[in-house]
Amino acid sequence: MAHFIRVWDLPTRLFHWLLVACVVGLVATGYAGKMQWHSRLGYTVLALVAFRIVWGFVGGRWSRFSSFLYAPGSVIAYLRGRSHPDHLVGHNPLGAGSVFAMLLVLLAQVGTGLISDDEIAFQGPLNRLVSSSTGLAATSYHKNVGQWLLIGLVVLHVAAVLFYLWKKRENLVRPMLVGDKAVGHPALPSRDDAATRLLALVLTLACAAGVVWLVK
Repeated sequence: MAHFIRVWDLPTRLFHWLLVACVVGLVATGYAGKMQWHSRLGYTVLALVAFRIVWGFVGGRWSRFSSFLYAPGSVIAYLRGRSHPDHLVGHNPLGAGSVFAMLLVLLAQVGTGLISDDEIAFQGPLNRLVSSSTGLAATSYHKNVGQWLLIGLVVLHVAAVLFYLWKKRENLVRPMLVGDKAVGHPALPSRDDAATRLLALVLTLACAAGVVWLVK
């Protein structure tokens, strides 16, 4: 018997799809040389990631890091087909690794962008705080390493979603759109009400204000 529960609260879903749009926009504007828009999208990503980190401690049950911070033994058990029932509710051990890797790579990409200097058309707003060599090294990472790490993670993420859809007949996209998911056992839902959404809005505005202060 399937149990439908709220897994992804609205703030988590909005974060996810806004991040998708921003990453696509970053790739497009980067290759098109639209650096003003590229930097604006980068600032937006920084605000989104900052929000997600905070939300990982105070958000809905299945959005909290504590719900998908797995020990190595849990990862091995999942790979061997002996997963805990809760692994099939929110992020499974492999998906959890993808989330943490994505957050780290995005922070590194945005951070190097803030201090970068391509000596042609763009200089990050915090470049003045670092030496010339550090700024050039950050630019090299941003353009030659970071972007490919990010694109690689996105490709792996899409491939995993398609694999679960075609091979395991599990649609991972729908719950991230509507919030609810059918699970095979009773599980506690994520809180997703007016109070939590208001809290998320306040946190988002605070993160956005922090980014504006940082870059100004």
